[in-house]
Amino acid sequence: MLVATRSKQHPHDDAPDTAADFERLARLPEGPERQALRDDLVRAWLPMSERIAVRFRGRGESLEDLYQVAAVGLVKAVDHYDPERGTAFEAYAVPTVTGEIKRHFRDHLWALHVPRRVQDLRNRVRTASRELSATISGRPPTVAEIAAHAQLSESEVRTGMEALECFSVLSLEAELPRTDGYALTDTVGRTDPGFDLIVDRTAVGPCLRALPERERTILYLRFFGGMTQSRIASQLSISQMHVSRLLSTCCARIREELNEDQNEEQHTKQGKESSAGPPVEHAGGRRTRHGDILAGAR
Repeated sequence: MLVATRSKQHPHDDAPDTAADFERLARLPEGPERQALRDDLVRAWLPMSERIAVRFRGRGESLEDLYQVAAVGLVKAVDHYDPERGTAFEAYAVPTVTGEIKRHFRDHLWALHVPRRVQDLRNRVRTASRELSATISGRPPTVAEIAAHAQLSESEVRTGMEALECFSVLSLEAELPRTDGYALTDTVGRTDPGFDLIVDRTAVGPCLRALPERERTILYLRFFGGMTQSRIASQLSISQMHVSRLLSTCCARIREELNEDQNEEQHTKQGKESSAGPPVEHAGGRRTRHGDILAGAR
């Protein structure tokens, strides 16, 4: 990127009379003389590019960086301007420099991708709000006033106002105002394992009810009462080895029944999807956490 320094007080305004210089530049062949004249023209028009850059300050980019981007646009304008077309250089350079700055914002500074139409709405809303603020004292212009001034609908004005916030994003760790240290991340929901537990218990329920009473008691004491196999054996007056065998048998039976139910449900779902149209990819059967727990009970 061209390193351009901000110009000092100029002895002339920012639209110098350089028509003859551009005509001479067009006639000169490539060489030191042409390069020197080109550089002089760029320096002469730098105040104009800086004036355009100032319009874009306060949008997330430093003014010095805006000067650099505007200088790049000015160099492009000097290099591509054709005096034979009969258009004044300023009329060609202003949109060229402005476009360069807008592309810089679009490609490097927007934190969120915003469609071009919404960017245009943002610019119109910003301009209208600035112009109205110069005539209205004591309060900001309303949405209705901006809409009338910019010849937009109120919905379009709101869209443009929302786009004004897209230059930067708010960190999830940022402290919310007037919340005594409450961060935005504290408002984000998290997965509650209790929901899975409810689903798992509901799925296992019918299988447990189908077991004999003694097996149900052993499973309840082991997985819901947290008792060891030795304590269960002592309470039921049976051996610890017998408790272990019963646990293994019950867990295998429940696991088999759950898998059969899930496979049947999966086949039913596939049949409905096939009859409704082309097959779509979907998730496989869900294994319950209790099934996994039961698998490790041996």
